[in-house]
Amino acid sequence: MRVIAGSRGGMTLVAPAGSGTRPIGDRVKESLFAILGEAVTDAAVLDLYAGSGAIGIEALSRGARSVIFVERWQPAISAIRTNLARTDLGDHAEVRAMSVEAFLATPADGHLDLIFCDPPYDVRATLPIVSAAVDRLAPGGLFIGKHFWKHDLPVVPGASVVRSRRFGETGLTFIERERA
Repeated sequence: MRVIAGSRGGMTLVAPAGSGTRPIGDRVKESLFAILGEAVTDAAVLDLYAGSGAIGIEALSRGARSVIFVERWQPAISAIRTNLARTDLGDHAEVRAMSVEAFLATPADGHLDLIFCDPPYDVRATLPIVSAAVDRLAPGGLFIGKHFWKHDLPVVPGASVVRSRRFGETGLTFIERERA
């Protein structure tokens, strides 16, 4: 696992041992960031179910202003902190060691530009999770859900699906919050 592009392109990342996470493949990550393009530059980003932190770190490497990583599994939290130290990107990051549900129940800190959500396939991104996350987006902000291709993300009032892509058994769905 590595950072693909940007200021830290080529740097290797660690993943937590065991089967508690499913690191995103390079092909899917590369396609995701090609689709996002300049939207990453200077973006405030939220990485839900962050795992090793690979997606948020890729965003920072490509010019995101800040990333909040939300993860509750201790081996993954350790991997995120190791990867932030290894890439020297910790000054632009915040790690929240808690469940996604607990995080989304806290008051919002401001409006976000991009939210990545990669829940375990057995958890899925349910309507309450997607809806609470989309509420944290600035108008025109994007929620990107990674999911098993056979499971669509729920429809959220005030937002619309603007793009879907499939990579083998992995699906990516892009949901945009309505502009004011």
